[in-house]
Amino acid sequence: MVKVKLTDNYPGSMLVIDGVMLSLGDDYVDVEKSLELQHAVNSGYIEIYDDTKEVKTVDTVKEGNEVWVFAEQRNGRFARVGLEILGKARELAEKLGVKVGAVLLCEKDEGLSQELISLGADKVYVAETILLKNYETLRYTKIICDMITKEKPQIVIYGATHIGRDLAPRIAQRISTGLTADCTGLDIDEDGLLIQTRPAFGGNIMAQIKCPNHKPQMSTVRPGIMKMLDKQERNGVVVKVDVSISEDNRVKVLKVIKEAKRVANLEDAKIIVSGGRGVGSAENFRIIEELAKELGAEIGASRAVVDAGWVPKDHQVGQTGKTVRPKLYIACGISGAIQHRAGMQNSETIIAINKDPNAMIFSVADYGIVGDLNKVIPAMIEELKTSKTL
Repeated sequence: MVKVKLTDNYPGSMLVIDGVMLSLGDDYVDVEKSLELQHAVNSGYIEIYDDTKEVKTVDTVKEGNEVWVFAEQRNGRFARVGLEILGKARELAEKLGVKVGAVLLCEKDEGLSQELISLGADKVYVAETILLKNYETLRYTKIICDMITKEKPQIVIYGATHIGRDLAPRIAQRISTGLTADCTGLDIDEDGLLIQTRPAFGGNIMAQIKCPNHKPQMSTVRPGIMKMLDKQERNGVVVKVDVSISEDNRVKVLKVIKEAKRVANLEDAKIIVSGGRGVGSAENFRIIEELAKELGAEIGASRAVVDAGWVPKDHQVGQTGKTVRPKLYIACGISGAIQHRAGMQNSETIIAINKDPNAMIFSVADYGIVGDLNKVIPAMIEELKTSKTL
């Protein structure tokens, strides 16, 4: 037996290991050693009790060495992941005893900085000019590098969006620091260093990375991983940044054209119907699509389905896909490996359909149906259609 507890790296609130329920925030509990336990430990989801570990606490908030978040916005609307990261930055800053800074680059600050303060920022560094109407790599890189050089934050976090994945490596190279991409967990160790957790080797292990020799420590974080704080009435400081860039630039944005292709928006979906290997084939996946259509839901999938080419990558839910928090998640023919559970654990209500009564997906489900999905799902669809005609 060993004493274990859930870590903040686990995106859900509960995890069942060999019949023992672990809840986030609970103290250590006794669990039998097993392969499943070892996998969870390797993934960074579980901490084994170490009575030699020294815990450091911080009583006062220091100036400088802030934890920064890049507050990505387009046309005056924030990317949700940036607001999610603010919640985690608040937690990291409290452990370090420092303040949270948000970096905002925009054409005009029309209440954006105040929104960031209400969601956890102590300071908002605002660079405001017509030249920042559209994202442009070189301009953003120069402005943020100048800000980092002047203010010297100890941590800078970006969303793992198209913009974040383009911008963060540029800045890391320019200021000669490290960058950990696509993180699923962030924490502070006993020495005050940022522990950056991300999937490695195809998601089979979770690597924990530190950057002890260079500052700031920088990460990109996947959307849907962190929990956004509720808005509160808070006091904060807005720092206007002198923008020393000219219109004469090597790159010009001539026109912005929205992509015609529809990409699955799993992170904001209220209902998701996901299919796994148990669906059987790409052709049979149509029953998942039909159920989703009747419910007005987005379509999700396990990694096995995506790897098989049945659905595009943007539908993948799990450790190496997207992390979701819908009001309703219906898992059809999904066994419930820990990699998949990590991506949907925080759903408000989970319904699992599987013919194997011992499938791990039932350990996190609120409602379980043991049966052939080829019979259960058509019956659900028929019932939904009937209810609409009443």
